Amino acid sequence: MSQANNKRKIKDLTQLLLGVIIIILLNYIGQYIFERFDLTQEKRYSLNEATKTQLENLEDIVYVKVYLEGELPANFKRLRDATREMLDEFRIYAGDNIEYEFVNPSENSDPEIKNQVFQELSKKGLQYSNVYVNEGDKRSEQIIFPGAIITYRDKEIPLQLLQSQVGSAPEVMLNNSIQQLEYELMSSIKQVSATSAKTIGIIQGHGELLPLEMADVTEELRDFYGIQEVTINGELDALDYLDAIIIAGPDSAFTEKDKYMIDQFVMNGGKILWLVEPVYASTDSIRKNGIAVGVPRDLNLNDQLFKYGARINSDFVLDLQSLPIPVVTGMMGNQPKQELFPWYYYPLLMSTEKHPIVSGIDAVKTEYISSIDTVGSSKIKKTPLLLTSEYSKVSNAPHRVSLSILREKPDERQFNKGPFISALLLEGEFESVFKNRLSGAVTDNPKFRFKESSVPTKMIVVSDADIIRNDVNFNTNEFFGLGYYKYTNRTYGNKEFIVNAMNYLLEDDGLINARSKEFTIRLLDKQRVDKEKSRWQIFNTGLPLIVVIIFGFIHAIIRKRKYAK
Repeated sequence: MSQANNKRKIKDLTQLLLGVIIIILLNYIGQYIFERFDLTQEKRYSLNEATKTQLENLEDIVYVKVYLEGELPANFKRLRDATREMLDEFRIYAGDNIEYEFVNPSENSDPEIKNQVFQELSKKGLQYSNVYVNEGDKRSEQIIFPGAIITYRDKEIPLQLLQSQVGSAPEVMLNNSIQQLEYELMSSIKQVSATSAKTIGIIQGHGELLPLEMADVTEELRDFYGIQEVTINGELDALDYLDAIIIAGPDSAFTEKDKYMIDQFVMNGGKILWLVEPVYASTDSIRKNGIAVGVPRDLNLNDQLFKYGARINSDFVLDLQSLPIPVVTGMMGNQPKQELFPWYYYPLLMSTEKHPIVSGIDAVKTEYISSIDTVGSSKIKKTPLLLTSEYSKVSNAPHRVSLSILREKPDERQFNKGPFISALLLEGEFESVFKNRLSGAVTDNPKFRFKESSVPTKMIVVSDADIIRNDVNFNTNEFFGLGYYKYTNRTYGNKEFIVNAMNYLLEDDGLINARSKEFTIRLLDKQRVDKEKSRWQIFNTGLPLIVVIIFGFIHAIIRKRKYAK
């Protein structure tokens, strides 16, 4: 009997030793071989390769302070948990160079101290959300700051985690915000830790928007890139050392020399954001007189844009999905009475594309836009980015713009020609607009460095400069946020569109592709939850106990039979 016991002991010790050796070997191998398996259908835990590379190359600690903690509604708990999971994923690749903390800004019960905290967060750039919570028969209001402050060395930037969208249900907005977490967090980390930047030139000299009219978005872009104001003026080297240029709202014709410089900039791989308005209508005339005439502009750019693959038509697009304007409808005493009416010349642009530039962004506000057609070579990839609604139509210039259109209800049978393209992405190898137009003395002269076809590059054509224009108080030189519209008291997605557009044009690391990640919404049926709540609580509590009891009973029977022998 003792011999059998000794054999059993030796066997048990051998198994224990082998187990320890296997665990040690697995840990040793794990130091050199690293692999993670994402079993979710949408691969929500699979980070973009650009994200992994940037996290691995962080030189110092990035500290993320997230203001989502405490007693939160269920939706915000999802956002909090998703943010924590994403930061944990970041730590896998960045190690100790990613640190984070979740704090409750409403933790202090003293209203005065709490308000001071709220004001401080608002000054730092975080926006709060008013949430109403139903607890039985009670309904209470709660202020939540769904955002974070990201710090790297001596730099600090705010990040809004909850992305708002016009007309979207709260569940959809939340899901879209969770989809964009990787890009938003990583983009902010890249922004705060950047040491060198590419350069964007803001073209001047053809009546373009004033710097103050673009100040809000250029300040935002300055966090990512260098910004320079550039006047071409026929100079051969005017665009040298620039990586991209923005042409926003010119009102006078480009000379052939300036067009040549822009053309060769493209041929050498330069990127362009065109914001060109082919028709002009005086807003001041409409406000004062209730009428204006939209007339075509001769910018001398039609042939160039056509050659690259886009034609901006000399028309206005009218859309039932539009912003309102105040109109005087009568007098109340000695004061004019104003009401808001939808102004069909101010379309709200949306996108059904899952492209990284527009995926998940809010509606973009516009003023007096034109339609864009895709033309030219099939070698150029053409992707519509922003479109009007299907309830839209076009009117060719010259066109009479009058407030009298608001006197009667619109005939929806006329507004059925949409959608129309208002922002178009062009990608590929472009052909020079000056090909076969120049003499040999020019094309063969090394000073001009003429190229008739480009390296692979990209550009975006937009038929409205107001997309990038922020409101300005010229008396005080004060500018307002891009996308803000005072009559609806909300901010639209203009700034996000412009920043995403420039990031897509200039980033070659693939980070922006993280914006196209899409998660499926799997929401609970609230009515069914309320109806079957007790049943599922009993089931989820009782079933594990029953399984344990059954397992214990079977185990006891097996053990009894084994040792009865």
